[in-house]
Amino acid sequence: MEGQNFGKWFIIAGIALIAIGLIIWLGSKWGISFGKLPGDIHMQKGKFSLQFPVVTCIIVSIVLTILINFILWLFRK
Repeated sequence: MEGQNFGKWFIIAGIALIAIGLIIWLGSKWGISFGKLPGDIHMQKGKFSLQFPVVTCIIVSIVLTILINFILWLFRK
């Protein structure tokens, strides 16, 4: 892998991490609690508890897909 391409991937990874951090930070400021959105599954029976954040996973997947495609589009220019 060339050094220039390696550097681009580090920039992409850094921008993605910053975006994820901003989403989580702004979500908590706006009262959005990830993992507790409507549609997320939470079951509790005695001492056993199961949480499966279906809607949260879908939202995170959509946002990351859009973000990564945008960043890759920028680097193709």
